[in-house]
Amino acid sequence: MKYVVTGAAGFIGSHLSEALGAAGHQVLGVDSYTEYYDRARKERNAEGLDVVEADLAEAPLPPLLEGADGVFHLAGQPGVRASWGETFALYVRRNVLATQRVFEAAADGGVRVVFASSSSVYGDAERYPTPEDVAPQPISPYGITKLSCEHLARAMARARGIDAIALRYFTVYGPRQRPDMAFTTMLEALARGTSFRMFGDGSAARSFTYVDDAVAATMAAMERGRTGEIYNVGGGDEATMNEAIELAEEISGRRLDVQKEGAAIGDVRRTRADVTKAEAHLAWSPATPLREGMRAHWEWAVESRA
Repeated sequence: MKYVVTGAAGFIGSHLSEALGAAGHQVLGVDSYTEYYDRARKERNAEGLDVVEADLAEAPLPPLLEGADGVFHLAGQPGVRASWGETFALYVRRNVLATQRVFEAAADGGVRVVFASSSSVYGDAERYPTPEDVAPQPISPYGITKLSCEHLARAMARARGIDAIALRYFTVYGPRQRPDMAFTTMLEALARGTSFRMFGDGSAARSFTYVDDAVAATMAAMERGRTGEIYNVGGGDEATMNEAIELAEEISGRRLDVQKEGAAIGDVRRTRADVTKAEAHLAWSPATPLREGMRAHWEWAVESRA
């Protein structure tokens, strides 16, 4: 198959592109190398990949999708804490507008799209584990843009017959994770012997998902997902940040200097994914224990520092 992967120089996108290539598929990556974090990190992620630099919000997209059997749309403006205030315009452009243009091009070409949504759409969910039929109530501008993309897909399906599938990722971690995310910040602080700034008291819990599991779910969605469906992609292990720090210290054999700050606006208290639908439709379930995934993330953090 020929697949287009947007956000191919990013965290999940680069792992997905490599996995698709290893499976024998032809992969065209697209990335705009935004300034959200150091371009050099993204360039390292993209080593060995075929990546076109293009801004999805304005670049001609039909030529990029020509001959494609499917599009994995992972590009977007990430981050809950940075989505407030004047920067919200970037989130609208890079999440909503860019996604709308990808959907239009995919509809024109009759190409299936698997796209990245987020557990942030749930906000403080009404129950845990959280299934996909819980009413989404995002509490951050970032989550609102991700939910907007889901609504766009639904509207495009009715109006244009687009074949689109949404994946709600739950706190994906592992090698190449963005430098603003908690695990990378924490593990790099351990590797360097510097302090780690933690928002809140460490009691917030997450359904941590190892990147290889997220990639497997994403590929399964393209192959076996049902048109118009939304799937949770979440890890089997739930842990608080305090528990994650304890595990990181155990794996690294080092003590972490934690500097606590107030809880960040827009951060939810808990996430826990119900993946029953993904198990039934995609024949997928998370396979990587947090300890195993954390060790791989730690080894990458040490190697990256060298």
